Amino acid sequence: MKREEKNQQTKRRIMESALKEFAEQGYGASSVNNICSCEGVSKGIIYHYFQTKDELYLACVDECFRALTEYLGEKLILEGETVHRQLQLYFDARFEFFQLFPLYRRIFCEAVIMPPAHLESAVRQSKSGFDKLNISILNRILEPLKLRVGVSRETVVDIFLQFQDYVNAKYQTSGEREIDFSTHAGEPWMCCSMVWWNVRRSERMWGYEEGKHRAGIRTG
Repeated sequence: MKREEKNQQTKRRIMESALKEFAEQGYGASSVNNICSCEGVSKGIIYHYFQTKDELYLACVDECFRALTEYLGEKLILEGETVHRQLQLYFDARFEFFQLFPLYRRIFCEAVIMPPAHLESAVRQSKSGFDKLNISILNRILEPLKLRVGVSRETVVDIFLQFQDYVNAKYQTSGEREIDFSTHAGEPWMCCSMVWWNVRRSERMWGYEEGKHRAGIRTG
C-alpha cells in the first residue's frame, strides 16, 4: 500500500471516530481521548493530521454540509410541482439525508442552532455553500408568488431559512417523521408556520388573510 493511500485511510479512520464522538457528545462534551480510544490511534497521530480539536470539529462540520448540499442538489427535482409539493419535497429530502447519515444529525443541528462561540465564523464559512443552495431553492419556490408592497423576496427567504433550520434541528433530534406546525403557534417562527399551514390547506396562492399578513404575501 502506498504511503499516501495509507495516510488517507488513517485520516478517514480519525474522521469516522470524530464524527461519532461529536454526534454523540456535541462539541463541548467531546474528548480527543475518546476519539483516540475508539479507533486505537494515538493523540500524536491525530495531531499530525489535525492540529487542534477545533480543526477536527470543523472538518466534521465541513464534511456534513458538503454531503448534505450534494445530496439535495442531486435528489431535489422541483420542476412542474406545486408550491405545496415543492416545500414537502424539500423537507422530505433533508429528513431522508439524516436518516441515511445519522452521524451528521447532531453535528448539523449544533452548527446551525448553537455553534461553539469561538468557531461561529468558521462554521458560517463551512455552511456557505449549503446556504447558497437553500436560497436558490427557496427563490425558485417563491417565484410564482406576489409579495406585498414593501416586502422583499430576500426578507421572506430569510424567514424561511430561519424557520427551516429550527424545524430541521427540532425534528431531526426527535426522530419524528411528520412535521406538525400547529405545535409552534406561540413561538417566534409562527409566521412561517402560517405560510406552510396555508400552503398545505390549499393549492391556491396563500388564501388565508392572517397568513398572508404575517408572511408578507399577497395574492393580487
